Amino acid sequence: MGQCRICRADFAPFIDFGKMPLANGFLTAEQFAAEYFYDLRVGFCEHCGMVQLIEQPDPTQMFHQNYAFFSKTSTKMATHFQEFAEDVKSHHLISTDPFVVEIGSNDGIMLQHFAKIGIKHLGVEPSANVAQMAINQGVRTICNFFDENLACQIVEENGQADAILAANVMCHIPSMHSVVKGIKKLLKNDGILIFEDPYLNDVIEKTSYDQIYDEHVFLFSVSSLTYLFNIYDMEIIDVNPQETHGGSMRYTVANRGVCNISKRVYDHLKKEAKLRRSETYENFREHCERSKRELIKALLQIREDGKRIVGYGATSKSTTVINYCGITPELVESISDTTPIKQGKYTPGAHIPVRPYEEFLANYPDYALLFAWNHAEEIAAKEEKFREAGGKWVVYIPTVRVMA
Repeated sequence: MGQCRICRADFAPFIDFGKMPLANGFLTAEQFAAEYFYDLRVGFCEHCGMVQLIEQPDPTQMFHQNYAFFSKTSTKMATHFQEFAEDVKSHHLISTDPFVVEIGSNDGIMLQHFAKIGIKHLGVEPSANVAQMAINQGVRTICNFFDENLACQIVEENGQADAILAANVMCHIPSMHSVVKGIKKLLKNDGILIFEDPYLNDVIEKTSYDQIYDEHVFLFSVSSLTYLFNIYDMEIIDVNPQETHGGSMRYTVANRGVCNISKRVYDHLKKEAKLRRSETYENFREHCERSKRELIKALLQIREDGKRIVGYGATSKSTTVINYCGITPELVESISDTTPIKQGKYTPGAHIPVRPYEEFLANYPDYALLFAWNHAEEIAAKEEKFREAGGKWVVYIPTVRVMA
């Protein structure tokens, strides 16, 4: 049993993924003995509609000076954030000297588009290594966790913001009340908050259970966020579905009564009726269990046939799949990844070796297990030679299947 972080009601888990390591906790062999684990259980609060983890590790365990995620490693994401920034500049920055704040600004992939043209900006990033990368590229950044106290400090030093942005960050923060209080204080009365995160309905429909891991303390819906922002006299004025991360939603939020509410908001609220029913989550659990059985069966058959399997993309999401399904180095010999900080290390929990991408090119496996499935189109175009060499892809979202 857990207590809802939004409305304080008691709620029970609908799925238990078992003991789980930190999703981005790639480690050396010397660190195996001291590896951190927690119980990955997810519940649905029937009172406010929020889907959330029962337990989340302390944020300092997850976001630190060795954080292993850099947004700029994906060309697709670089383009996405450039378009995000352009949309904000074109439609929402109407004052003569606007101020833009980004919560969880990572390596500056979005704020750089404001910095380059001299727009006043500030990134708030708790992971020191990626914050420093942004600073090195001229993006004004502070290394800290965003909350109400930090918001007051920012206002005192910079004034209020015209726009507050966040991408794949809000769902990471357990103390949402302090965050929204901070946003309320930092935002001008006619300012806007725009953020995007993985969308609960996409997770349910695609059985993309790998979106559930330590950092994703919440899986948002329009209805659950409407409940949250209503507490602070704010409202969602627009929603815009995104393809990123396998299905995300971009929310635009303003102080109540300042802007008209888009018809899209009402349309999505109607579509989300099923997300308020407990049987939806019971069915989701059954689909996850079926996916687990079918994926292990497929991998075992490939290995029994004497074929090699290599993972493609040592993603955060892969940690849930690997450990929930019980994928071992005997099934998947290694995982290919382009991120230097992960190379030469081992995956959390299962301790599958992470190898440089060049090794994948030099010695193609028979099968590649696509952990980075949300970048499938980009990867397929990049790996045409792997396909021509007879290589096949094993995918598991939305269903388990082998693709040539």
